[in-house]
Amino acid sequence: MLSNRKFIKQSLELHLFFTRIMKEHSFFLEVGFTPKDSNYIEMADAFRMEFDKLLADVISISEGVISNEVIESGEAVTQFTIAAEQASAYYTGVKIAVNLTKVESKLMGYSLNRDGCDALEQKVFDINDRAMELTRGLIEYKSKLLSDVLSCNVFTVNYPLLIDHILREAKLYYILVKRLQNREEIDIDKEAYEQEVFWNRIMAEHSKFIRGLLDPTEDDLINTANNFGHQFDELEKDAKQAMDESMSNSQLTNDSYKATLAIKKFKTQGTQGLLQCKIQSIIIPLLGDHVLREANHYLRLLRIFKKESDMNYD
Repeated sequence: MLSNRKFIKQSLELHLFFTRIMKEHSFFLEVGFTPKDSNYIEMADAFRMEFDKLLADVISISEGVISNEVIESGEAVTQFTIAAEQASAYYTGVKIAVNLTKVESKLMGYSLNRDGCDALEQKVFDINDRAMELTRGLIEYKSKLLSDVLSCNVFTVNYPLLIDHILREAKLYYILVKRLQNREEIDIDKEAYEQEVFWNRIMAEHSKFIRGLLDPTEDDLINTANNFGHQFDELEKDAKQAMDESMSNSQLTNDSYKATLAIKKFKTQGTQGLLQCKIQSIIIPLLGDHVLREANHYLRLLRIFKKESDMNYD
C-alpha cells in the first residue's frame, strides 16, 4: 500500500503530464471539425477548459512536492511549449491558457523543507476523483467520435488512428489514477514491458502521423519518420513477446531507450522547425511539442526500468 507521501507525489506527477496531454487532445479535436459539427466542437472546447482548471489546481499544490526528475525530464513543459501554444492560438483563434504554462514552467522540485505534505492528501484525493470523472467523460466522447468517423457520419481532419491513439492514452490515464486512488503499489519488474508495449506503439504512431502530415516535398523528413515507424513497430513486437513469455530482456529496454532518444532529437528539431517556419507541413506547432513531451515521459520511464533491470542483474 502506498504511503501518503508517495500517493501525493505520484498523483501530482501523473497529473502534471497527463492533464496537459488531455487538454491538448481536446484542442486538436476541437480545431479538426467542419462548422457543421458545432456540437462536437463545443464539447471538445468544454473538455479543454475543464482540464485547464484541473491542471491549474494541480500546479497550485505541486511546488516542492514533485521530483526534480519529473521537472527536468521535460514531460510537463519543454522550452518550446509556450511558443507552441502562442503560435497555435494565433493560427486557430482558440484562447489557450499560456499563462498557466508560464506558472508551471517555474515549478520547483521536492524540498526537504516542505512540511505538512500529508495535509495535501485530501486535496490530492479530490483531484484524483475529478480527474477520473473528467477523463471518463472524455473517453466516452472520443469513443463516440471514433464510431461516427468510422461509420462516415462525421468528417474531421484528424486520422481515425489518431482518435484511437488518443483514446488509448485517456484510458491509460484513467487506469493509472484509479490505481493510485486504491493506493496500489506498482511492480516495476512486472509492468515494465506492459509500458514498453504501450509506449513503443505510441512512438510508432507518432512517426506515422508526422509522416502523413508533412508536405509531400519534405522527402528526407518523410523517410526519417517512416524509418522510426518501422523501428518502433519492431520494438513493440519484441516487448509483446517479452511480456507474453514473462522473460527478462534488458537489451530490449536498452534498444527502446536508444530509439526513443533518437526520436526525441527528431521531434525536438521538428518542433523547432515548425516554430521557425522552416518545415512545410499541416502540423500545428503544439502537436510537435505534444509528441516531444510524450517522448520525454517515456524516456523517464525507461530510465527507471533500466535502473531496476541493472539492479536485478547485479
